[in-house]
Amino acid sequence: MTAIVASTDWKPSTGGRQQGLSLTYHRLMLVMLVFAGVTALVAGRLLYLQLFTDRAGGAEIGNPLMPVRGDILDRNGVPLAQTIDAWTIAIHPNRLLGNAGELAVKLNQLMPELVQAVNALGEPAIEFSREPERLYPQTSLAGQILGWTDVDGHGVAGVERVFDDHLRDPVTRGDPVMLSIDTRVQATMESELAAAMAKFSAIGAAGIVLDIKTGEVLAMTSLPSLNPNAPGHAAAEAGFNRATLGVYELGSTFKPFTVAMAMDSGIIKSFGQMYDCPKALSVGRFTIHDDHPFGRQCSVAEIMQQSSNVGAAQIAAQVGSQRQQAFLRNMGFMEPVAVELNERGRTLTPGANWGEIATMTVGFGHGIAVTPLHLALGYAALFNGGIWRPATLVKVGPNHPVPEGHRVYTEETSYRMRALLRLVVTDGTGRKADAPGYRIGGKTGTAEKLAGGRYTGAAVVTTFAGVFPMEAPRYVVICMLDEPKSLPETFGFHTAAWNVAPVVSRVVGRIGSLLGVQPDPTRDANMAEVLPYIHREEEH
Repeated sequence: MTAIVASTDWKPSTGGRQQGLSLTYHRLMLVMLVFAGVTALVAGRLLYLQLFTDRAGGAEIGNPLMPVRGDILDRNGVPLAQTIDAWTIAIHPNRLLGNAGELAVKLNQLMPELVQAVNALGEPAIEFSREPERLYPQTSLAGQILGWTDVDGHGVAGVERVFDDHLRDPVTRGDPVMLSIDTRVQATMESELAAAMAKFSAIGAAGIVLDIKTGEVLAMTSLPSLNPNAPGHAAAEAGFNRATLGVYELGSTFKPFTVAMAMDSGIIKSFGQMYDCPKALSVGRFTIHDDHPFGRQCSVAEIMQQSSNVGAAQIAAQVGSQRQQAFLRNMGFMEPVAVELNERGRTLTPGANWGEIATMTVGFGHGIAVTPLHLALGYAALFNGGIWRPATLVKVGPNHPVPEGHRVYTEETSYRMRALLRLVVTDGTGRKADAPGYRIGGKTGTAEKLAGGRYTGAAVVTTFAGVFPMEAPRYVVICMLDEPKSLPETFGFHTAAWNVAPVVSRVVGRIGSLLGVQPDPTRDANMAEVLPYIHREEEH
């Protein structure tokens, strides 16, 4: 029989338990070391990104193709377009740790102090960078002239497009483009036209101030205005430059050209020359009317003073179609207006139907549609001694001389026309355009618009073409309103004499001294050329 002996010296084995504990300990230590290493790695990476990442170079994330672009300045060095170093925030989706929706909400809330506040979020997926951004510090001032750029930094419209190569070229972009525009004059024209446009509920407006000796455009306005900082947010018509792209029948502002053509052609020898001015003139199946009919013989001076269509039509008929077209072609009216913009309208003419009746209607500004800048250049040629030259939006200087021109009118005609246009303002339809002391001369124009293929008096384009100071002309001022409405204070009239002539008065009164023309009531054009030929009892 087998005996089982129980030893009283037995103890539990400790070697196995100690070995298990030791293994567990080493495993825990390994896990802790791995965890600590991962934590240190993440922290180190965050610290590295915070301290050593070159964020200025991060602009490539936003737009790697955007080049630095040269500045555009006004004639006095005021910045109109600049490229600034703007902050950009990029989000890397594959590095995003937090919730994208919550992050978007936080970013939206932090926008007012974004740069500092976003850093405080501690989200490594967010990266700040710098990239060039085109800025127009004067906002909508001269917006249609400047144009704007696309996301790749290319000029889309205006001078941004015309001078795109110069502004982008690494060699030339350090030399800013200095425009002929004077921001003070531009701001004045824009504010006065905008006020008139609102007052008379017009659908649009345009204005120009032009140096008649150099062709420099000191101001060019088209309303509604455009803010090139956000061109896509403007109404569709805001991108339409009415001053250079829009073509309009500009009415009686053409009559001075007709008289000057006749003077240069030897037809008119004196402003006292008489024409038969019935209350209505029948030509074939058409009848020409006047707003202020004479019903008697009238002088050339009176025809201009009271803006007679009947008288101007007869003078134009004497000039004839061929000579009329030759003069208009010589003034650049038959081609897109001459200026450094791509947005240029083409003149609408009678074309193959330019016979006697068309010649007569063109003589008083109907049946031909041109841009306001065409008109400004025509008045410059008429009053600068007879030389037509193209307009320029670049400041004249050593690198940009005065554009070459050619003769359109004789010096004698140019000189004598001064008194005739001054008469319109002192004693005629343009009285409300006068600015005391500035010796403005000019001409009103009210043209009916086509609606359904027919002219209607309900919708008109009103224009005043002015020049000052008239004894020694220096500047042309053109103001135009598209479809102005009548008001009780205008006694139901919506003609140029009531709505746009006062704009010219206010503009000249504000910019005259800025341009070096001081008010002087003792100086004026030689009115002896015209006053003897006015029958004052016939004034209206």
